[in-house]
Amino acid sequence: MSSLLYFFAQEVNIYPASDLFLRHRLQIVEELWESVLRQECGQKMVDLLRQLRDLCSPEGQATLDQASSVFKLIEQLNINEAIRAARAFALYFQLINIIEQDYEQRQQMTRYEASGEPGTQEIANTISSTNSEASSGLGAELLSKSWQANPHRKRQDTFAALFPQLYQLNVPPQQIQRLISQLDVQLVFTAHPTEIVRHTIRDKQRRVVKLLQQLDIAEKRVENPDYAWEVAELREQLIQEIRLWWRTDELHQFKPSVLDEVDYALHYFQEVLFDAIPQLYKRFKYALANTFPWLEPPSKNFCKFGSWVGADRDGNPSVTPEITWQTACYQRKIVLEKYIQSVKRLINLLSVSLHWSDVLPDLLESLEIDQSQLSEVYDELALRYRQEPYRLKMSYVLKRLENTRDRNLALYNRETPKTEVPIYRSGEEFLAELRLIERNLAETGLNCQELENLICQVEIFGFNLTCLDIRQESSRHSDALNEILEYFGILKCSYNELTEAEKVAWLVGELQTRRPLIPAELPFSPKTNDIIETLRVVRSLQREFGNNICKTYIISMCRQVSDVLEVLLFAKEAGLYDPGTAVGTIQVVPLFETVEDLQRSKSVMQQLFELPLYRALLAGGYAAIQGDRQGTGDQENVSPPPTSSTSFSYPLTPNLQEVMLGYSDSNKDSGFLSSNWEIHKAQKTLQRIAEEHGVTLRIFHGRGGSVGRGGGPAYEAILAQPGHSINGRIKITEQGEVLASKYSLRDLALYHLETMTTAVIQASLLKTGFDDIEPWNEIMEELAVRSRTHYRSLIYEQPDFIDFFHQVTPIEEISLLQISSRPARRPSGKKDLSSLRAIPWVFSWTQTRFLLPSWYGVGTALQEFLNEEPEENLQLLRYFYMKWPFFKMVISKAEMTLAKVDLQMARRYVEELSDPEDKPRFEKLFAQIASEYYLTRELVLKITEHQRLLDGDPVLQRSVQLRNGTIVPLGFIQVSLLKRLRQSKNIATSGVIHSRYSKGELLRGALLTINGIAAGMRNTG
Repeated sequence: MSSLLYFFAQEVNIYPASDLFLRHRLQIVEELWESVLRQECGQKMVDLLRQLRDLCSPEGQATLDQASSVFKLIEQLNINEAIRAARAFALYFQLINIIEQDYEQRQQMTRYEASGEPGTQEIANTISSTNSEASSGLGAELLSKSWQANPHRKRQDTFAALFPQLYQLNVPPQQIQRLISQLDVQLVFTAHPTEIVRHTIRDKQRRVVKLLQQLDIAEKRVENPDYAWEVAELREQLIQEIRLWWRTDELHQFKPSVLDEVDYALHYFQEVLFDAIPQLYKRFKYALANTFPWLEPPSKNFCKFGSWVGADRDGNPSVTPEITWQTACYQRKIVLEKYIQSVKRLINLLSVSLHWSDVLPDLLESLEIDQSQLSEVYDELALRYRQEPYRLKMSYVLKRLENTRDRNLALYNRETPKTEVPIYRSGEEFLAELRLIERNLAETGLNCQELENLICQVEIFGFNLTCLDIRQESSRHSDALNEILEYFGILKCSYNELTEAEKVAWLVGELQTRRPLIPAELPFSPKTNDIIETLRVVRSLQREFGNNICKTYIISMCRQVSDVLEVLLFAKEAGLYDPGTAVGTIQVVPLFETVEDLQRSKSVMQQLFELPLYRALLAGGYAAIQGDRQGTGDQENVSPPPTSSTSFSYPLTPNLQEVMLGYSDSNKDSGFLSSNWEIHKAQKTLQRIAEEHGVTLRIFHGRGGSVGRGGGPAYEAILAQPGHSINGRIKITEQGEVLASKYSLRDLALYHLETMTTAVIQASLLKTGFDDIEPWNEIMEELAVRSRTHYRSLIYEQPDFIDFFHQVTPIEEISLLQISSRPARRPSGKKDLSSLRAIPWVFSWTQTRFLLPSWYGVGTALQEFLNEEPEENLQLLRYFYMKWPFFKMVISKAEMTLAKVDLQMARRYVEELSDPEDKPRFEKLFAQIASEYYLTRELVLKITEHQRLLDGDPVLQRSVQLRNGTIVPLGFIQVSLLKRLRQSKNIATSGVIHSRYSKGELLRGALLTINGIAAGMRNTG
């Protein structure tokens, strides 16, 4: 008998016939899934799932005519049956997710093993297709890339296609070399939203993948009867593994601590990234040499990683200075253990004997020094390795690494480390030893791939693994400064009562004196002390780990110049900025989030660049800026404050300003279309201002996992940025919810990093110029304003909306999920939209299948524009979609989201969860939302000229249909459990069905459905 969901897939023609392997994999997994359910729950459960499936439409949508019968069926389930059904669907989604990931990894390996280069015509068409083709699979979510008609064809988003493309387009090699030399791709892992799948479940998923891979090999030998037993054995192991999975709790048993979140995020470095990163450099180097053999490859660390986990304290009181210190030590522990493992392998590998190979004198001199410092190693191993100098040298290296690890453990525990043992003070010292060995091998005609990989890893990760970014909200700094100044009576009035001009004037004056403002002992409130101690711990980190461990301080909700100068003042007090030289070891990064702040960013940065002390800080100090002006003949005199003999080595890239742009709050504030346009405009404006002041700009994109928070295909998103705003440099957040889909498997991780790097190079060298067409910008401005007006009229001006949101979505239940150390709301705690964080805001709408933040307001804006000149403006919008990467990206994201919306399912949330007295007013709101949805869908189809949503990407279209079909019954189960849970809170509620279960049981069931739907939708917030 065919499996339930595989049968459903065949009914709606989910998979093209050519992908026999994937179909076979899905069939196996679904058969195993059903087998486990029969053993664990009985045939009755399988029959129930079939019954629920039959009540959904072939397109995977809830059907209006059968919705009541579905809900009636689910209402009759007892709590155990409902929980089991929810867990069954959630397990299915997790299995399908890992099947897709492993299949995509196989596809990537197949593409790289394929021979031959892209055809000339394909290369010639690449530039036009980059700008005008639909975004079908060039960087979309995993499933949208999973089925390719020809897996052997090289993709346009790989290095192998990029450099021939640049060659065919006659891009000057010197431009390519200049860009490669400054290539800087930074990916910053964040903890919010924390991955909703437990670490334990991730481990089980990885074991399932390995067993499936072994099954593939065994099935190839199945024709031989001698191997038939292997297939049966592996299937049995898979069943056992899935049964263990079934009996494992999906929900976190405790609210994770910050250090738990650190462990979750760094897991991907331990399992995948540490070993995969050297391959990224090799791919780049070899692809470049095939087309431009005379060009130099980039530095090995052109792709670097940062982390907010354990350092981002914006609204998270659990992130303390001590936690940040422990995070840095934990990161160093991980990377040192990796290096120790590598060195042990090299000791076994480098068995070169002096009988058969010479060594250089510098290696022998190094061994003599090591002998004097590490005599115990010499005494133990000198006899064994007397003719094997490399093994002896690596043994000394190993001992130093182990001493360094032991010292790090003592620092983690705040113990006094031993001072007499030889250690490596930095990754640079370790790297010098490795290069000494590499040089000696090379001089005798040898090379060692394992050693080359280790050198690459040390260049990228050092002893820090990632750079920690500090983030704090702007008002925390002003409030702390206000308290300090009031305590000492420095100002005649409260600091917070000063005008912006008065604040700036006072801050500039204070930043030019070495007189300390803050005493060593802190007599202030805990919040103020936390601000001071955070900067002090940054200084301690830089002294112990080097400046690179933490040199970025991000100010969220940055609105004015004083917000930046306040942080710089606290940095001065902590010894991170020297007012005498204007040299600092930390960069202050403004984060502009709301629409008003994005629009104000131009003025803020303009004023900052015009402040002499700030401009000197960027340049590398007063001496550096004076030298620049003398070199250019500028005789303008800049008078710095008196200097001292203190010497600062400048740790920051001279004349580089980083600015972060927030997608989440701007979207929550003004809607999807307005948010994207304001961010696009801000990038162009900020780039122009930076160029006018001789400053290099690096935009830090605060993208979330979902479209409503700036997520979506990274490749197309980068290509859609204004070309001048990239110039080979980009920094992007990688949210916790998407880490598994991008970094769980080696080749998937490499592909993701490669496509992002390719997009950065393409966007920098192959600028389209469409962003600079002023009439187009004027039209987009008009569309954005109209969209924002309509969005805010519902979200912020409709008096019934907040009640609607809290009743018809699981927002309150989501806040009870043990998935993050960060509260769902900002400190005010009010149940309003301003205090609610963007993550649970988007998460709630995703669960209910509204997905409202990702499309609402778009339809009205487009319709009002079309009303002016229906035919002419429609053709113009279609032309935008074909030619303008930004507009195409916006429409494509909206189309993808609209395809995931299920208003019939959403209607059940409104009908079943609304209080009886509120239902009439909520029905009006639902009708308003539905009207906007249908309008938006109609106009998106007109612009894309598709018959159905996602016709331009049939792979993603099939994926959405399949997932929707299984999410529908899970959604009905969630509605039923939420209804029972909320009724159980009302003492006056009567009725047997709603009183026989404890609130704890009902809450657990509801939370399980939240996990399941999140797995099916492939994102949380």
